[in-house]
Amino acid sequence: MTLTVNGTCHHDCPDSCGWTVTVDDTEPTPVAVKMRGNPDHPYSYGELCPKVNRFLDRVYSPDRVLHPLRRTGPKGSGEFERISWDEALADIADRLGRVVAQHGGDAVLPFSDAGNQSLLATQGISERFFNQLGACRLERNICGPTVGAGMSMTNGTGHGADALDLEHSKLIILWATNTRLTNRHLWPVIERARAAGAELVVVDPIRTLTAEAADRFIQPLPGTDIAMMLAMMHVIIRDDLADRDWVDAHTTGFDELAAAVADATPAWAAGQCGVDAAVIEQLARDYATVRPAAIRSLIGAEHHENGAMFYRTIACLPALIGSWRERGGGLMRSVGCFQDDLVDEAALHRPDLLAGREPRTVNMSRLGEALLDTDDPVRAMIVWNSNPLVIVPNAESVRAGMERDDLFTVVHEQFVTDTARYADIVLPATTQIESLDVTLAWGHLWMGWNEPAIEPLGEAVSNTECFRRIAGAMGLDEPSLFDDDITLLTQSLPSVDLDALRRDGWMRVPFPDDGRPWAAGGFPTESGRVEFASDRLVEMGQPRVPTFVPPTEGPQGEAAQRFPLQLMTPKHHTRFLNSGYSHLPKHGPAEGAPFVELDAADAAARGLADGDAARVFNDRASLELPVKITERLRPGLASIPWGWWRHQHPDGKVANSLTNDTLTDWGGGVAYSDTLVQVEAL
Repeated sequence: MTLTVNGTCHHDCPDSCGWTVTVDDTEPTPVAVKMRGNPDHPYSYGELCPKVNRFLDRVYSPDRVLHPLRRTGPKGSGEFERISWDEALADIADRLGRVVAQHGGDAVLPFSDAGNQSLLATQGISERFFNQLGACRLERNICGPTVGAGMSMTNGTGHGADALDLEHSKLIILWATNTRLTNRHLWPVIERARAAGAELVVVDPIRTLTAEAADRFIQPLPGTDIAMMLAMMHVIIRDDLADRDWVDAHTTGFDELAAAVADATPAWAAGQCGVDAAVIEQLARDYATVRPAAIRSLIGAEHHENGAMFYRTIACLPALIGSWRERGGGLMRSVGCFQDDLVDEAALHRPDLLAGREPRTVNMSRLGEALLDTDDPVRAMIVWNSNPLVIVPNAESVRAGMERDDLFTVVHEQFVTDTARYADIVLPATTQIESLDVTLAWGHLWMGWNEPAIEPLGEAVSNTECFRRIAGAMGLDEPSLFDDDITLLTQSLPSVDLDALRRDGWMRVPFPDDGRPWAAGGFPTESGRVEFASDRLVEMGQPRVPTFVPPTEGPQGEAAQRFPLQLMTPKHHTRFLNSGYSHLPKHGPAEGAPFVELDAADAAARGLADGDAARVFNDRASLELPVKITERLRPGLASIPWGWWRHQHPDGKVANSLTNDTLTDWGGGVAYSDTLVQVEAL
């Protein structure tokens, strides 16, 4: 006998697909035997990606952590012994309790990110627990929030149009997004638009899968896109192509913007971004005259020192030509904010548990710096939903910090990751098909229910149950720390009919039926208009109008004399998702092994041929990798696809060992892609 259980993918992806799990319940312990996309899901329509198609291999992997572990060897050795939950909790309660008693709650650092994007897994009991302790605040801005921070300075919000309305567009610009690889369920929508006559333009520093399929591909140098946008505005204003009626009614600061871009000619921009002036001229004219015209972007471009300015500037373009008037126009980045608006964060997080305390804040991108701070050291860290030794920039500083003997580290995980190898205690975590949760999609409008299909394997527990157990072991008596999952969902989603969501599997969140959220203005800025000129930015010490500022660690900086190549670390693999799958037998080996890509001219200048061993280095680290000659890159660039674990690299380092941890202009993001390296033959 079998039964079918519906769920929702939890991964760090805009698609948040619906799935079905077939369970054989003839055995004493029911077993999941098949997992497929849910054909009735209104966005993913039954298709799953190559990662999730093999999700049951992950669930039933012989390498899963199914019992608590205690470290027996040196940190990083991966040497552990199995212990009971009671032993693990006693150790955690004792060590954490002593840290809090002796040094205060903010000597404890929580560290998590988007390894599981579902509501409870990300924000459930954990937020309440750390508020009760008075622990450090973690600024989780490594990916995503900087985009919203940039757009908000123009539009007052990070909300965008619904990407499904690209079907109505006649000109689609995919700017810094590899849709075919990272947003695969949107691609059929784009193809339908093209079949109806739309043109597809891709703007990206790498010739991606998406760029290969474009009608027009524009390849600026990394981090220079703002110069191209300013030149587009120059052309639109110079040639009187702006929609002055819409601009006059719904924007402020037009005259200041016009003055600011008066000298930003296509010829000037060509010198900055390496794109012919004629190409920029044509793109500007087409964008202003082919209607409806839409820009689709995701988060890749925020990983520059001027990352917030990128999105602040790109948000000016649709306002300048009035494309918010039309369905299939505007800027499409994320509609997740419309789902976030349904969450009562105060009820979920319980900030009142801080009781007036003001703990310090640590930016997750500067984790190494925080762990190596000897003046005010972090003395305990709890990690879940994340693998910081792979995902955080300047990763060798993170490793040095995690090697500290006086740092007590707990990791709640499904596998002994690179990070877990440095833990004192590893606790077993459930997978998505073993957990109850709600997934708030950020790439489409359907909130999804996730019903557990099977009981947790071994002694694995969900994130909420993990923190309930730690709270109990520490003797904390705040009642909200022990709320069950249904209670948590009821408290945090007060306007959502949870019974209907559970029954139907998904619900569409409120959004204008005509797909035009700001056709008539009404932007949530102080002025109620799109702000081409921003007083708030001036107060923050930033330029009042969109401005191109080259990065400090870039081709024009001093470091370029020693490190002349700009490093990109893209998501290149179809079977990886960040660091979550490369260790599995049907994923890592199928993608080969780590490598560095170089343009043929750059390789030849260094005496390198395809397959040669090379050293990629800067002042942060040095990696030894085979060379792959490629036509995807312009000269002056190097690329190391990321997601591999340390043991999969020849010298035990990862792509992020090299990357820059300078923070973005505002928004708290990080400049991964403003990294300079040199490559030489071994």
